[in-house]
Amino acid sequence: MTTSERRYHGLDIGGSKIELVSYAEGDELRELHRERIATPGADFAEFVQAIQGLIARADKAVGARALTGIGLPGIIDSASGRQLSSNVPALNGRLVVSSLQEALQRPVAIGNDCQCFALSEAQGGAAAGLPTMFGAILGTGAGGGYCVEGRLMRGWNGLAGEWGHWPVPAALLSAYGLPLLSCPCGREGCLERYVSGPGMSQLHRQLGGGDETPLSIVAHAQAGSATAGKTLEVHADLLGQALASLVLALDPHAIVLGGGLSQLAHLYEKLPGAVQRHLFAGARTPPILPPRFGDAGGARGAALLARQQLSDQQP
Repeated sequence: MTTSERRYHGLDIGGSKIELVSYAEGDELRELHRERIATPGADFAEFVQAIQGLIARADKAVGARALTGIGLPGIIDSASGRQLSSNVPALNGRLVVSSLQEALQRPVAIGNDCQCFALSEAQGGAAAGLPTMFGAILGTGAGGGYCVEGRLMRGWNGLAGEWGHWPVPAALLSAYGLPLLSCPCGREGCLERYVSGPGMSQLHRQLGGGDETPLSIVAHAQAGSATAGKTLEVHADLLGQALASLVLALDPHAIVLGGGLSQLAHLYEKLPGAVQRHLFAGARTPPILPPRFGDAGGARGAALLARQQLSDQQP
């Protein structure tokens, strides 16, 4: 099989569904096959068997034993190789990578779902052609990935991009009268507890509002609600500070938003100014962009990760 004929499978694994998309390599990845199943979330053996079935059917559909990339929720412990903090209970504490490589009888490239999102937006997505980019997920949590020249940077622990677990500055918590919230990661004050989708809803409750979704909060703010307007103001300031820290640490040429909050139009209007307020004079806020692929980019990013792993292994 020549390079131009290579096939890739990308799997995006979530708490409720697994999506597999198969691609042929060319100037851009060309979709050949797609299948979606419910995630077997409780039993690990059932989970592995489901992945085996997906890959077997995909291999048959594309006529090749394709290279495989997988986007997983959570992180992999660098010392033990075990999966941590996953929203798929069957995976927590398991040796997912080695188990899947044994079951599939091939190398498997694995990154978290946020890293796969970033890679997809860096190659052919909203940040295509830029020297560097950061993909910032704002969904049920807050995570991301950093790409240089279209390549995902993983880091020593494979954690590059985990900005959601940076702490909110104490001065901002004090300024807005916000409590120090515990995070499932085991620490307190992590950004994702305040700037994610559930984080925005939590902010709204803390500021005197009811139990509302981000879409509802935006709608009420547009209708003139002072409390909802305050929630959006505080949320934008906290998020602006976080993204300003990303600019100071990585200086990306663009920040691409992903996850459910990336669909909120006001963020693209408010965030550039909110970021700029937290930067020193002379530092510029990079473009803050909506995603091209969004949630559909997870499987595509996983396939691109498999391609990147292959190129890393070649002399």
